[in-house]
Amino acid sequence: MKALFSKDDIPNDWRELFGGFFEAMEWQSLEKNLQNVLNENISLVRPEPQHFFKALKLCPVQSVKIVILGQDPYHSPALAQGLAFSIPPNIAVNSREFPSSLRNISKALAIEGFGSLPNGDLHHWAEQGVLLLNTALSVKLGEAGSHTNLGWKGVTDHLISTLAKQRPHLVWMLWGRHAQSNLPLIEDGLGQCVLQSSHPSGLGVYKTNKPFLESGDKASCAHFTKANQWLIEHQSTPIQWVNAPQSDLFS
Repeated sequence: MKALFSKDDIPNDWRELFGGFFEAMEWQSLEKNLQNVLNENISLVRPEPQHFFKALKLCPVQSVKIVILGQDPYHSPALAQGLAFSIPPNIAVNSREFPSSLRNISKALAIEGFGSLPNGDLHHWAEQGVLLLNTALSVKLGEAGSHTNLGWKGVTDHLISTLAKQRPHLVWMLWGRHAQSNLPLIEDGLGQCVLQSSHPSGLGVYKTNKPFLESGDKASCAHFTKANQWLIEHQSTPIQWVNAPQSDLFS
């Protein structure tokens, strides 16, 4: 019988990046803890186990251009996809279920001239090289942060640190204090571009000295524009942030 959680669920290229980490106590502890949770009641775990590593499956190591760090998956029903910030396309933009973080991300994109997101599905970002990585890859339904103590941090810390060292000239979008706490893991990398702002969710989006949006939505942190400019400067194709007809600022 196949285990419900295994390193074999991670794509080969990412397993190579992890190196000998799977022999470490940190991985073995996560493996044991998470397997126990899944055995107890798999129906309460989000996303479904086959989607824990979706961000890695959609974005191969050599394709990564940009890393956006989230905290943990959405704990509300029918939202978590295995991609940080992303939700299924059938969730209406004007519905209560549509997260405020995505609403504000869409505002920022519109302010920067890319247009608004037609929905909250960010698969097209991942497929272009945007690694949408939560620092915990599972959660209990209805309980935010409930799996952060299972051992995910050691795994994602190792991934972030190793990726920064092996891949030069990546862009890191660190939104909010949790994402910014990973800065020491990135600083040893070669030529990394780090963009920092408040988290895009709720009213906190406006309330730091580096706001994601300016009060009154008059301006944004311009992270999406800055990221594309960085990619162009380093001979890489910019990201098409909105899958809709738009004026191309970089043509």
